[in-house]
Amino acid sequence: MTDKDDAPFTTVRQPANLRSGLADTLMAQIESGDLKPGQRLPTEQAIMAATGVSRTIVREALATLRAKGLITTHQGLGAFVTDDPTPRSFSIIPNDLKSIDEVLRVLELRMGVEYEAAGLAAMRRTQEDIDRMQDRLDALDRALEKGGYGAQEDYAFHRSILVATQNSYYGRLFDTFGNIMVPRQWARLDKMTAAERKRHAARMRREHHAIFTAIRDGNEPAARRAIRTHLLKSAARFEELRGSSLS
Repeated sequence: MTDKDDAPFTTVRQPANLRSGLADTLMAQIESGDLKPGQRLPTEQAIMAATGVSRTIVREALATLRAKGLITTHQGLGAFVTDDPTPRSFSIIPNDLKSIDEVLRVLELRMGVEYEAAGLAAMRRTQEDIDRMQDRLDALDRALEKGGYGAQEDYAFHRSILVATQNSYYGRLFDTFGNIMVPRQWARLDKMTAAERKRHAARMRREHHAIFTAIRDGNEPAARRAIRTHLLKSAARFEELRGSSLS
C-alpha cells in the first residue's frame, strides 16, 4: 500500500464515541470523494495507527460500512469502496446505537415520524386497527408484568400505530428500526430494585395506554400529545442515564 492510500487517515483524531465516530469519519470520506469508488481502504493496522483505536473498533466500523453497502471486502485483498457507494436505503443497525447520544438521535427522529403518525392514526383507524393495537398493548402489558424488557412487544405496539395511518410508507420506514429502537442494554432493569422495576413498568403501561386511548377515541390532538409526551419522557430517562455515567 502506498503513502497516498493512507493519506485520508493521517489527520483523523480519536473520536469521542469510538464505534460510530470512526464509521462516520469513513463515511464522510467516501461521500466527499476522498475515498473514491473502487479505492482500497488502508489496512486495519494502518487505520489503528492513524486513529489510535483498537482492532475491534476498526472491524466494527468496517462492518457498519459493509451493512450500509459502502464497502466490500475481498479475502486476502482488503476492503474496497463500492463502485456506487451512494446508500440505496436508510437503515439503523445495532452498531449505530452503541452510545446514549445515538439512542437520543433516534428518539428525535422517531418523534418527528410518530407525532404525525399518531394524529393520522386517530383520524383514520379502523376497528381492525383498534383490535390490533389492543392486542399489541395487551402483549406489552404481559411482558412488563413479568418483569421483562418488552422490547419486541413495544416495537409491535408502535408499529401498529403506523399501520393505522393507512399509509404503508410509515410502516416500511419504521421497519428500518426494528426492535433495536431502544436497545435493551440501556434499559438497565438488572440494576433496578424490585420497587424501581415496578414503577418503571407502571410508567410504561400508563404512557402506552394514553396513546392507545387517544387513537381509539379518534382524538387527534390528544394522540399527538400522548406520543410526544412518551418519547420526551423516554429521552429524559436516557439523559439521566448519560448524566449518571459521566458522574
